[in-house]
Amino acid sequence: MQFPRTHLFIVIALGFGLCSFVVAKFTDDTVEDRFTAEAVLLDLPVVDDTALPPLDLDAALPPSPEEIPQARPEQNWQEIKTKVKPGDNLALIFKRNGLSPRDVHLVSTSKPLGSRLKNIFPGHEIVFYVDQAKQLMRLSYSTGPLDRLEFERNGDEFSGSQVTAEPARVLAYKHGIIDHSLFVASQRAGLSDALTMRLAQIFQWDIDFVLDIRPGDAFFVVFEELYHNDEFIGHGNILAAEFVNQGEAFRAIQYDRGDGRADYFAPNGESMRKAFLRAPVEFSRISSNFNLRRVHPLFKTIRPHRGIDYAAPTGTPIMAAGDGKVTIASRTEANGNYVVIRHGEQFVTKYLHLSKFGRGIKSGKRVEQGQIIGYVGATGWATAPHLHYEFLVNGVHKNPRTVSLPNAAPIPQKEMAFFKAHTQQYAALLDNYKSQISVALAR
Repeated sequence: MQFPRTHLFIVIALGFGLCSFVVAKFTDDTVEDRFTAEAVLLDLPVVDDTALPPLDLDAALPPSPEEIPQARPEQNWQEIKTKVKPGDNLALIFKRNGLSPRDVHLVSTSKPLGSRLKNIFPGHEIVFYVDQAKQLMRLSYSTGPLDRLEFERNGDEFSGSQVTAEPARVLAYKHGIIDHSLFVASQRAGLSDALTMRLAQIFQWDIDFVLDIRPGDAFFVVFEELYHNDEFIGHGNILAAEFVNQGEAFRAIQYDRGDGRADYFAPNGESMRKAFLRAPVEFSRISSNFNLRRVHPLFKTIRPHRGIDYAAPTGTPIMAAGDGKVTIASRTEANGNYVVIRHGEQFVTKYLHLSKFGRGIKSGKRVEQGQIIGYVGATGWATAPHLHYEFLVNGVHKNPRTVSLPNAAPIPQKEMAFFKAHTQQYAALLDNYKSQISVALAR
């Protein structure tokens, strides 16, 4: 290594001066003036370093490993896009695109997400990234507009990950007046059937949308529209809604109590839920009401009908009316397939003539309100597909349509201030929209 001449000159001069000074000190007979470090520092000549070139310390240090250029393999991969066709499986799709069965095995058996590739659906997109030897290097499977599975090759293994994009949320407003049914009015207003179902579910404890609806009833709803890459992909949450039924207004506002599950409450903090569903099935009509002096359709004798028969197509889902524990999931000659659920000490519900049980439904199983426990059928002593539903209070049968249902837990008083502050914006949006509709209708 060579040093600059200026630096060498300075070092030589300082060394010569230091040596001369030490010799002079050691030849002095005075003890007090003998050699000390402080004396040396004080007697050294002052060097003007402003004229020296700056010293580049970084240049003298060896480069860090991160700074050494790394040779990376060239990723000259080909992209192959394909869509799942009806009847397809992963092996067929790989074969159709010239990919090896071995790669099918490696990616589909990778942990923990490879097994999800065994359940692919028509219309979904798969993107393959292959090298020049047609070896699969990466696979991307879009399970929806926002979700996809990514599999990356690492030697003879694949590692998978799930990627979820966050949609853009845009507020939207709809209003409808009913002259025939909720679904007809909703379609005319531009609501999807799925959003209409969610609207009905919010108010289902207060309004029977089959029997209570009247011409002139109206609804107002504030909800989210979801967009991804400027493309509409569906509806988000209903934020606030009001339904006017036979002159009485019911209002619901969405609120998250902090457990990650949003629910709906009236402006005073009362839950829109009741502890039980009024009707645990989407029915087309009531084929037989609660009647303790009914004439039985098969035996033509007076036999009490201690429940309500909800006529519905075979296979229609039946839901648990409330949170509880299955005490019976069995079959008898009269009841066919049936389920009995106990809800605490006071309430019991019964569901008869099921075509089959819901997944995992058996004695001892705990269920939540709205969980599917079975499907409509005509097993046992039934003349047509329907659900026979019974509601017992302290062992006594009550009319499910008229029995007073207990409310779900309201907002605690200590939480009311936070609840009102959080829901005020949604209530204001709903009020403003209603005002605009009133002005428009008055013109």
